[in-house]
Amino acid sequence: MDFQWHDLAFHREIGSAIDALDGPHFWARLTRVLERHIGFDSWVALRFARNAAPLVCAEQALPDGKVDLMFQDYLAALYQLDPFYLAAFEQRTSGFYTLADVAPDNFRMTEYYERYFKKNIVGDEVHFNVVIDTNYTMGFSLGNTRRYDEREVALLTLFSPWVLALMQQRLRYENFGVAQDAGSASEEMHSELPARFVVLTDKSGRGALTARETEVAMLSLSGFSSRAIAEKLTISFETVRAQKKHIYAKLGIGSQSELFALFYEPGAQHADA
Repeated sequence: MDFQWHDLAFHREIGSAIDALDGPHFWARLTRVLERHIGFDSWVALRFARNAAPLVCAEQALPDGKVDLMFQDYLAALYQLDPFYLAAFEQRTSGFYTLADVAPDNFRMTEYYERYFKKNIVGDEVHFNVVIDTNYTMGFSLGNTRRYDEREVALLTLFSPWVLALMQQRLRYENFGVAQDAGSASEEMHSELPARFVVLTDKSGRGALTARETEVAMLSLSGFSSRAIAEKLTISFETVRAQKKHIYAKLGIGSQSELFALFYEPGAQHADA
């Protein structure tokens, strides 16, 4: 079998990533292998938790060394609207996923897309996901300021078996203990945000949102159309429309933008910084 010089370099790079499996530079090495063949602008490795905020394993540093405040907004609350986060616990299957695979039908019309995704990632995103158990999934995200083309998606799909295998082996070296010890605090933060809807309706005297109304509100914020929500929850389209009217009336709002503002105001926690 004949090899070209770039084939030999590729195998050498994979060997370097394998050699780094038990060290602090694994994710940077893995990224270096991929970026020689695929163009992307940002990356992050994290552990999704069903009832808690994501835990960052490693991330691309900003050129100026500053903290990425928009990403902190994501970790604080906006992850709950992330289609990759939602899909991780709905599909519960390890594999390679594109944004087109997981995004709800109205995703590009949401406030989350306009005020976070488009500003922070801009164009496109793909994920390699490894399911840990029913409550946790490890994700490796590659963000791009433009859409990935067919060739790049094909290459990423081709690379996915060994990328996922390396991620599976990496699990034993990730330190998740501290995050799990703090799980109760994280779960409290996770549940606090939808609970704001309850507080607001209590103050207005219009009655608290029901569990189903809260579910409809969150699905709507995530980008599911009324018809998609009806299909997902196995209820009628008319029921979804009625529940949306109840949600808006109880919260005293009249638009999706106002609903998003009640859920979370990006950057608000940085006002005093």
